[in-house]
Amino acid sequence: MQNQNPKLKTDLKHRAYQYSIKIIEFLDALPKDVSTGVITKQLLRSATSIGVNIVEAKGASSKRDFTNFFSHSLKSANESLYWLGLLRDAKKINSVQLEYLLNETKELANILGSSILTLKGKNKF
Repeated sequence: MQNQNPKLKTDLKHRAYQYSIKIIEFLDALPKDVSTGVITKQLLRSATSIGVNIVEAKGASSKRDFTNFFSHSLKSANESLYWLGLLRDAKKINSVQLEYLLNETKELANILGSSILTLKGKNKF
């Protein structure tokens, strides 16, 4: 996608990668019980999928394909918000790190959502 801002794509890709690392560190520190184990696997899958789909978008063969990868990334971010909220509300962990991850997930979702609207030509200024 030649017309996309390369700095934005690099920054978003890097940010998503760093987010994945923070998720892994966070999950490795969680208690090792049955319910947390199930949530951990789901969260690891969805959170790391955000960055993977951003990377895959770079190799997209069309604007529509690019938009689809970003849409998958947004869906993964929304799923990750669900799992993080579940951990918080089930009182599995209460930490500053959890709040940071919730905020970062929301920011990534907002960036992706805005990008998708722009790609679809639905952002009116």
